[in-house]
Amino acid sequence: MDIFLQQILNGLVLGSIYALIALGYTMVYGIMGLINFAHGEVVMFGAMVTISIIGMLTGMGLSLPGPVVVLLALMLAIPVCMLMGFAIERIAYRPLRNAPRLAPLITAIGLSIVLQNVAILIWGRNYIPFPPLLPHEPINVLGASITDLQVFIVISAIAIMAGLLFMVEKTKLGRAMRATSQNPAVAGLMGVNVNTIISATFVLGAGLGAVAGVMVAANYDQAHSHMGFLIGLKAFTAAVLGGIGNLGGAVVGGILLGVIESLGAGYIGDLTGGFLGSHYQDIFAFAVLILVLVFRPSGLLGERVAERA
Repeated sequence: MDIFLQQILNGLVLGSIYALIALGYTMVYGIMGLINFAHGEVVMFGAMVTISIIGMLTGMGLSLPGPVVVLLALMLAIPVCMLMGFAIERIAYRPLRNAPRLAPLITAIGLSIVLQNVAILIWGRNYIPFPPLLPHEPINVLGASITDLQVFIVISAIAIMAGLLFMVEKTKLGRAMRATSQNPAVAGLMGVNVNTIISATFVLGAGLGAVAGVMVAANYDQAHSHMGFLIGLKAFTAAVLGGIGNLGGAVVGGILLGVIESLGAGYIGDLTGGFLGSHYQDIFAFAVLILVLVFRPSGLLGERVAERA
């Protein structure tokens, strides 16, 4: 039972991060109907830029608590990633907005590869350790263990996701985003600046991605230039699992995928008689993607984006 509970706790931490990244995918899809496969690289840049800024701040000899240094670095990295999101939309997607769907898809994959190589030129191919500035004190929960950092990650992710859902449902910007999602042409006739709303969606998603990237790096104590590719695919899987285009579905799908992956990592050895180890946990994420696409393409919570005329 303690092993089962440990995997559930690990899954909640991992799933919270997946959900945060999946929101970036699902917002863009809900408004534009396309998948921004470069979003995983924005997550990676959030982690790498934060680590670089932490190195600069500590090199200045500032006598600040570790969490404050990380928070300052994150606050500086978020605008960098938001600017990336804005540039990605303006340069890569806006010119192809009325093109066949295959064109922006290929562009997104190409842009992802370009950003990976830019990261390699800046930071190299090796793993970069996350500075040991955050507490990792273990907390015992019925025989299982979770660190105070992981508790903070889960609480922060839930708070951010709740804030985003509130913004989309209750604010003027959120209403404009929902109107653009329903019908961009009619929204434009009603006074909504569609270009601004689409850019704002990319910017918001990039900001969420930056936070998620730092969470990943802090949880695993390292980051590298290719980390965004795999975690981006898993977050996309989470968005599909919950219902792509549905914000609540992205949250549910992310947490559910994290739990499934953690349980799979914990029991895959027993299930295969020791033939496969826990490092094969990625099998479960993509098996879930295949099953969802085959048996329920609309996801668990269905598709709530209206068909456009």
